[in-house]
Amino acid sequence: MGVNESDRLNADERDRRLSSQGESLYKLLNVEKSASPDEIKKSYRKLALKYHPDKNRDNPDAADKFKEINKANAVLSDDAKKEIYDKYGSRGLQLLDQMGPDALKVWMKMNHPLAKCCFITIFCFTGCCCCFCCCCCCNCCCGKFKPSDEEEAGVPSDLDDPDGPITSQPN
Repeated sequence: MGVNESDRLNADERDRRLSSQGESLYKLLNVEKSASPDEIKKSYRKLALKYHPDKNRDNPDAADKFKEINKANAVLSDDAKKEIYDKYGSRGLQLLDQMGPDALKVWMKMNHPLAKCCFITIFCFTGCCCCFCCCCCCNCCCGKFKPSDEEEAGVPSDLDDPDGPITSQPN
């Protein structure tokens, strides 16, 4: 492995680290993390004009750079995506595309070290993963929200008719 390859690998590793910290899209648009929407828009327009494929027909890298700039602007100009990117980095954006915003929040909360610790503690005390879900989601283990016998049978109590089944239609 030559010096150039190791430098390239270190630069790639640094870019991945920056991306997970939420700084590489800002770096791509040459703005600070605290930049206002107007500053982001101004920088985007300047870079989009500079790297537009129609102005750089002889440079194939310009089209790729233009796509990256568009992606960065799409994320940083949308407040919800920007918040997710600042909090969770590029991984948060990937999960957002796959799962949606509500599921992403639940996923990130469940991946928090405190949630994992709670899950492991309950598993160690009960010996059952299901107890964690039941206790946290519907409190079934304690019996507070346990379904009644009628609900478990699947027959609603208001349909029980002492006269028997109806065999004819009313006039």
